Amino acid sequence: MDDGRGLLDLMIARIPGLSCRERIKLLEKFDREADLAVCSKEDIGAIAGRPPKAWDRDGLRFQAEDDLLAITRTGMGYVSWPEPGYPPLLRELYDPPALVFYRGVLPDPEKPLAAVVGTRRPSSGAAAQAFDLGRDLARAGVPVVSGLALGIDACSHRGSLEGGAPTAAVLGSGLDRVYPAANRDLARRIVEQGGALLSEYPPGTRPARWNFPARNRIIASLARAVIIVEAPEKSGALITANFALELGRELFVASAGMASPLGAGTRALAEDGAGIVSDIEGIARDWGLETGAETVDTAPCTGSGLALSLARSLNLNCEDGYGR
Repeated sequence: MDDGRGLLDLMIARIPGLSCRERIKLLEKFDREADLAVCSKEDIGAIAGRPPKAWDRDGLRFQAEDDLLAITRTGMGYVSWPEPGYPPLLRELYDPPALVFYRGVLPDPEKPLAAVVGTRRPSSGAAAQAFDLGRDLARAGVPVVSGLALGIDACSHRGSLEGGAPTAAVLGSGLDRVYPAANRDLARRIVEQGGALLSEYPPGTRPARWNFPARNRIIASLARAVIIVEAPEKSGALITANFALELGRELFVASAGMASPLGAGTRALAEDGAGIVSDIEGIARDWGLETGAETVDTAPCTGSGLALSLARSLNLNCEDGYGR
């Protein structure tokens, strides 16, 4: 990217008070930072559909220059909406991120991913099954995408690494502020083993409660199928399920969550028609995958369904804290 386009993208990412779609309108309108620099607040409002909360061109440019330095210093990259390298599945979202920041290697758009998500405080059986699902999907050539949260997310990422496939972690913070801190080593391993950390948030963005439900739409969008391993009644993982339904993704729940006292949300999804999986064999058959059907040992995270789209959307909210 040249500095003119790079600064333009990063300035647009920092304009306060605009939605993703409004930022995309600006990205499509301008080609260089100099074009944006001559605009007034009213000009921005006329293009985006509403004016920004504040308009400080010099301040935005200084912030964009700092962001560019942080990106270079930390080995990040980013891709913006108008670029051909923008992940194509994200274009299916109603509110796709205007920019996607990443470390590592973006997922191959020609290969299907599976999302494996669930509560941050899983039962031992659900944690073990999340690891097993991640590992076996990886061995079948299907990378896992999840949210790097404690609990189910982390176990599925570790399982995918054990199975030898790159895994993608979508963060609710800037990539230079990996959250939770306990998973920073896992984040490092994900990048080192050919996977990716992704975020729509610019460098320096701290984790905030409202970032995580937004993060979940990206997880669902990148996946061909979403597996909810274990979810309490108001778990954030159910928000991911809701996005999966809206996007027409395949939705499954795991057998460990069905049997768990912590699985009220999991059971509700099954009652509404989600397929129940205990392993990946049913998914592998539907997708035409080779699983190498040998028996595998239980993994150290201490534990077949048919593809479907559910007709009824769920009205869910998140009370499971940051991440899930």
